[in-house]
Amino acid sequence: MAEISKANDIGEFLRARRAGLTPQELGLISYGSRRVPGLRREELAQLAGVSATYYTRLEQGQSTNASLSVIDSIARALNLNPDERAHLHDLARPARAKRRTAIKPDHARPGTIRLLNAMVDVPAVVMGRRNEVLAWNRLGHLLLAGHLDFDAPARPGDRPNLTRMLFLDPHTADLYRNRREETTKAVASLRFTAAQHQDDPELTQLIGELTLKSPEFAALWAKHPVKRCVNGVKGFRHPEVGEFDLGFEVLHLPDGEDQHMMTYTAEPESAAAAALELLAAANQPTPTQPTSGNSHVTGETSRVA
Repeated sequence: MAEISKANDIGEFLRARRAGLTPQELGLISYGSRRVPGLRREELAQLAGVSATYYTRLEQGQSTNASLSVIDSIARALNLNPDERAHLHDLARPARAKRRTAIKPDHARPGTIRLLNAMVDVPAVVMGRRNEVLAWNRLGHLLLAGHLDFDAPARPGDRPNLTRMLFLDPHTADLYRNRREETTKAVASLRFTAAQHQDDPELTQLIGELTLKSPEFAALWAKHPVKRCVNGVKGFRHPEVGEFDLGFEVLHLPDGEDQHMMTYTAEPESAAAAALELLAAANQPTPTQPTSGNSHVTGETSRVA
């Protein structure tokens, strides 16, 4: 089943990118009418310097041992950007047999928890490769999911997943001013990750769940966008403090577990900075809450002691 899925992914990606190109923009002479938009297989094969038969087999998933040079030639012919080129290489890699082992719940390291504790004025969230929340500080929780239990990331079976929330949680759906941009980025990033971890059953389960439950996700997934989203600006429409923009940075942690930290920052003395200050001030911990470092961050708290 994994091989069938992989073959389908390669074909979907190549067809989607081929359909997005025209002969005119590549300097080709177009002959006759076209039943479908974009380049014909024969035209793309000519640009890549491979036979039409070979390219057809690759697009149909019948060739699983294409050389790096052939993949690079096809990537150039398709005008792929660096993220898309890396994605195509991931899809074209021969599958390696792996022994199935029980999946252990991921946890944020104690040092990462302490770092989150220290970032009292910066919303921050630590996530696993599937965008499941492993830990967040108080301001990160208030910004992204104040309607959820603060301690949920400490319970592996109950952890929020930011991608699932974006498509299936009504509160999160209203959080972003430019929802279309946000959902497209989320799917593009998930596509990139899925090609790198084709043997991850939980990732496959997440994609299947979203495809079945969200027509919006299914439509975007079918377009096969690919992009690593590591920085930029997000426009928020927060239910407590209104509209503002925050810059974001994704920091990949050096733990070998594909964990990453998302941080959000505002320009000094800006409306966004004032909104974050108001959000923090309006949600001060009650006197009955613990005052230790863990009062600001949740994750695998038992490991911090």
